[in-house]
Amino acid sequence: MMLALRKTSTAFGLDVVEVDEPGPPAAHEVQIEIAATGICGSDLHVYESTPGYEFMHDRLPVTLGHEFAGTVAAAGSATTSFRVGDRVTAWPTTACGDCFHCRAERPQDCQAREVIGLHIDGGFAARVNVPAGNCYRLPEGLDLDLAALSEPLSIAENALDVGECAAGDAVVVLGPGPIGVALAWLAQHRGCAPVLLAGLHDSGRLALARRMGVEHCVDLADEPLADAVERVFGRPVDRVIEATGVVDSVHQGLAALRSSGILVVAGIHSQPIEIPLTQLVRDKKQLRAAHDTKAAAWPRVLAVLAEHGERLSEMITDRLPLADAIDGFERARNRDAMKILLKPETA
Repeated sequence: MMLALRKTSTAFGLDVVEVDEPGPPAAHEVQIEIAATGICGSDLHVYESTPGYEFMHDRLPVTLGHEFAGTVAAAGSATTSFRVGDRVTAWPTTACGDCFHCRAERPQDCQAREVIGLHIDGGFAARVNVPAGNCYRLPEGLDLDLAALSEPLSIAENALDVGECAAGDAVVVLGPGPIGVALAWLAQHRGCAPVLLAGLHDSGRLALARRMGVEHCVDLADEPLADAVERVFGRPVDRVIEATGVVDSVHQGLAALRSSGILVVAGIHSQPIEIPLTQLVRDKKQLRAAHDTKAAAWPRVLAVLAEHGERLSEMITDRLPLADAIDGFERARNRDAMKILLKPETA
């Protein structure tokens, strides 16, 4: 038996319960002994049973956790890429392998895709079985806790790609949660300048972003976004990446964007939005969506973690035993932390 954090009903909340350990991995799977799993904004939505996650209802009960790293404890009979003892993380998106998107090597677009930790039992447990093809071997010396950041960093890296963010671009990132801070830091890392990270009543997380090296941060409780954009850039910006899940942020982002600029919506929204499309068309502003990640992002973020681990480790503000998962979720809900890692007792 092992402890696991599970969504057991459609009501608010999660349960820490004892479950059977997973059986031997299938032929093309590996079993990972979990070292650490991060609490994601998606996990918070599941905890709160907010709209947009109804797809999980017929899969309950399910063990959450999709931001994990650990060590291969067993390998399936047809698995040749990994062996027991390898240190790995995993892309949690699984796909059908047969559709148009999968044949084009875009599993993130597969309409039958499922996510480990949302549709399928995930990493808030001592062990989990995952497809070997989803796993990435960690660079030598990369700390396992730090490697648990690779999934959210890959989400941010992909969103920057969707926005075609390049060196010299003026970029605004809306939302200083883990994805937003990763977006701002990675944008600076690829040479975007200036980069402004904005939050609302979020002084603690903005201060952490500054300590990580994000040069320009603003709390919109103290200064309106339009004023901050004028102060930092002196003009409308080239790119806006929204990572709040708040509809008004999209409106503010569009207002800050230059003609022919790109706004990427990366947040998950529970409310619809009304957009003045004629003005959008006349200004040629591009509205794009970024969700999940892609294979090309993973080796890039693992290399960044290996090179800049000390700086990026500041994102990890809490490490808690899995038994204290509910306390961790409440801290995350109250924005008392940045990235909280849950660790099984065996870790």
